[in-house]
Amino acid sequence: MKLTIWSWNVNGLRAIINKDFTKIINRENPDILGIQETKLQAHQIPPQISELEGYHDYWSHGERKGYSGTAIFSKEKPLHFSEKFDTHEFDIEGRINIAEYEDFILFNVYFPNGQQSEERLDYKLRFYDRAFEVMQDMRAKGKAVLVGGDYNTAHFPIDLARPKANENTSGFLRIERDWLDKIVEHGWVDTFRKFNPDPDEYSWWSYRSGARARNVGWRIDYFFINEEHIDIVKKAGIRQDIMGSDHCPVYVEIEI
Repeated sequence: MKLTIWSWNVNGLRAIINKDFTKIINRENPDILGIQETKLQAHQIPPQISELEGYHDYWSHGERKGYSGTAIFSKEKPLHFSEKFDTHEFDIEGRINIAEYEDFILFNVYFPNGQQSEERLDYKLRFYDRAFEVMQDMRAKGKAVLVGGDYNTAHFPIDLARPKANENTSGFLRIERDWLDKIVEHGWVDTFRKFNPDPDEYSWWSYRSGARARNVGWRIDYFFINEEHIDIVKKAGIRQDIMGSDHCPVYVEIEI
């Protein structure tokens, strides 16, 4: 069975609903869609979500209004769904979805942004460490584990248009990139780079200065998979043609 799985930071679900979000998803028809940064509470889910055809929906909302939030839309019901790392300070921000299926486990995660302050950078790094622990725990079940979402860090200079200018910017700090090095060293594979070694492939662009039109972007949205199951991944890519957010969707195609 072949499945297409998308990840998309929508930068406000209520805003993107008015930019043909449901039409795009119904047209492209991914088997599973993970979204980040919904920026809403449970009572604010747009009624237009009911226009999505054939999906079961699973949500995690942050305690803070208008902030963070994630959701999974899945054609097949997962065996189990969780919105927790079992760590209170991380679980309250609505950043975590974990859906377990018969043959694989899917993480949909909105990793924190560290640009606001030193405190938030420290929070981001601690979130990374806890995420790695949970990833390894899920891996121990013996299934393929896909970790998709907005990681909020570009890994290598090839992953952003202006690496030199951003060496001291959160999102490309050595200490943030070290965590990505760590997961790779422990056998997690960046699915996009398995298939595409080329530069100028980005998933986020600032709204300022026409950055998207000039392709001055960052690749900060990923799907990683545990290396013992890399063979199920048949394709991975970035849908730069799809508009509506400052991010575009990224995807993997798997065969199980």
